[in-house]
Amino acid sequence: MNKGFFRLVAGSALVIALSASSAFAQKKYDPGASDSEIKIGQTVPFSGPASAYATIGRAQAAYINMINDQGGINGRKIKLIQYDDAYSPPKAVEQVRKLVEDDEVLLTFQIIGTPSNAAVQKYLNAKKVPQLFAATGASKFTDPKNFPWTMGYNPNYFVEGRIYGQYILKEHPNAKVGVLYQNDDLGKDYLNGIKAGLGNKAATMIVAEASYEVSDPTIDSQILKIRSAGADLLFSASTPKPAAQAIKKLYELDWHPVHILDINATSVGAVMKPAGLEASKGVISVNYGKDPLDPTWKDDPGMKKYFDFMAKYYPEGDKNSNFNVYGYSTTELLVHVLQMCGDNLTRENVMKQASSLKDVTGDLALPGIKANTSPTDYRVNKQLQMMRFNGERWELFGPILEDTGATG
Repeated sequence: MNKGFFRLVAGSALVIALSASSAFAQKKYDPGASDSEIKIGQTVPFSGPASAYATIGRAQAAYINMINDQGGINGRKIKLIQYDDAYSPPKAVEQVRKLVEDDEVLLTFQIIGTPSNAAVQKYLNAKKVPQLFAATGASKFTDPKNFPWTMGYNPNYFVEGRIYGQYILKEHPNAKVGVLYQNDDLGKDYLNGIKAGLGNKAATMIVAEASYEVSDPTIDSQILKIRSAGADLLFSASTPKPAAQAIKKLYELDWHPVHILDINATSVGAVMKPAGLEASKGVISVNYGKDPLDPTWKDDPGMKKYFDFMAKYYPEGDKNSNFNVYGYSTTELLVHVLQMCGDNLTRENVMKQASSLKDVTGDLALPGIKANTSPTDYRVNKQLQMMRFNGERWELFGPILEDTGATG
């Protein structure tokens, strides 16, 4: 009896010791995390040439307000610190340093734009601070071997460009292709991607390439150059403002090439409406998320959740904007990762959880599209579906396209 009693006591002591040590082991914090708070930071172009993206940051802040109202993440409130970088790389560097060194954020989230992310990538990796779900699809942001602390969110621009190249070969095999592209990693990745998609026909099919700088007031001269080269298919690898200018210019010239537009410039509110809905008719692109304007989703539970969120937390925002859909979806995934972290809120664990996503489906993902990542594959979105603008909204067509190849 005594032996049994001692065994019981010893066993209880062991259980207590184990639970105490596991409780101790569970709570791990890096700067920016505590029992009550998770501090994250981002830069957003609230001003400057890409200020059309500002609404993304506002939607993200609104989503975090909703999560905090619901009790936060595992009992911790999220504190989102946002600074304006005006889409200027030097300003982004200054603001990101402030976030890391003064504000001491646990991670950066959704820094917006290829130039800003490129400017801070080496710094954040040297500091071992997550550059999580960077708002860019340039190939260098899904390179875990060289930049283990950086994970891009957007579909890879090279891959997207390659999909367009393959589409052109299939649907417009005799096209004379002109490429308008932004003179940075975004534009160059798209250019290289479309060439890869066209394969050995790229040299003969591409009749003109014209680049522009983000600071250029118009892209009129580039459009005229492409037109005079005899192009009958235009691929516009650009951001919202120049994309809208290109659509408008084509309409003014009464020139009607097949027009393919990259995913970054598909906002009806920020691109199609300013360019003119009639002028935008027939433009082709891709998507991986549901479009609020598409009646297909009017009874969809995910879309209903999104509309409820917009009505309550961001009523001044345009509920039909795919930028706000993007803001909602990116923050939804951030919350998923932070929940997976539990009480181990270290920067290392943030990256560990982000690089082990398994069939994660967001409220606004197209049916059949799931997020999967691994320590060797940081691409969050690698499935796309083609779509065409009908003068009012985008219409999806064709199958889900999945890229399993190299990112370029």
